[in-house]
Amino acid sequence: MKAIEVEHLSKVYPGGIKAVDDISFDVEEGEVWGFLGPNGAGKTTTIRMITTLGLPTSGSIKVFGLDVRQNSAGVRSMLGYVPQAVSVDGDLTAYENLLIFSKLFDVKKADRPSRIKEALDYMGLSERANDLVKHFSGGMMRRLEIAESLVNRPKILFLDEPSIGLDPASRLKTWGYIKKLNSEYGVTIFITTHDMEEADELCDRLAIMNQGKIAVSGAPEDLKRSIGGDLVTVKTSARPPSTVPGDLGSVTEVDDYSLKIVTANGEAALPQIIDYLRNQGLAIKGISLSTPSLDDVFMKYTSVGRDTRGSFRETREARKAFERRAR
Repeated sequence: MKAIEVEHLSKVYPGGIKAVDDISFDVEEGEVWGFLGPNGAGKTTTIRMITTLGLPTSGSIKVFGLDVRQNSAGVRSMLGYVPQAVSVDGDLTAYENLLIFSKLFDVKKADRPSRIKEALDYMGLSERANDLVKHFSGGMMRRLEIAESLVNRPKILFLDEPSIGLDPASRLKTWGYIKKLNSEYGVTIFITTHDMEEADELCDRLAIMNQGKIAVSGAPEDLKRSIGGDLVTVKTSARPPSTVPGDLGSVTEVDDYSLKIVTANGEAALPQIIDYLRNQGLAIKGISLSTPSLDDVFMKYTSVGRDTRGSFRETREARKAFERRAR
């Protein structure tokens, strides 16, 4: 069974504003799915409809076979959600935060202590269960939010910018817990992020939205390969040849002391390129290899730059919120 099935989904707001324009995609049970796109692309509107917080204008959404229109309560019972902004209460302990959350999700009173203990243990927060959350670091707060979402044992976990505002060490640790949740618990994870490295690291498949439509979707490696080969740049002692044998790739740029070669597999081609140029009587002064990234994919399919993937103001405020709450 598919975890999520979206077919010909559209959302039109008053005034004819089409936020989502006839999109279709599916999320496999047990996979980590990424949902990318610039602000205003329609991601949030789509997620609101999947999580029953908004009604589609047309099209259908099923979550584990349940139609979101006909069985919204059943759908909500299977979902967990961690927002981008800080949602934990700093004036309560970690245990108290999870207790409130378990009550909101109607977890049976007899089950609450074991559910809370299990969630705290799993996220490595047991020793801080009775500490006020305002003394937690940003990374610990994020882990507590994920722990909250596990209390009702969701089948699908929605994570909105899961590592925003975190230092590199906390970021890597958070990624590790997300992978662990997916592999050990089999939780289907739906991630929205503007961090292309995060998407590349975590997602089995992803979709990039632009102007209300799905611009492209697929596995990260497939998407990167789709935009071109690896680029090998070689600095030489004298002017290099303007062409190279076809099995090495094709020269895209050449000047007096360097050339650039696009090739299908840069790592495999590197030693052959070096040998060829040396046989031409050239000394190699330097060589570099760059491969297509999800940044490149994103920019190709959305026509925006790296600095416009997300709102600077939104990111800045989210980071400030983490800093304030982690003091």
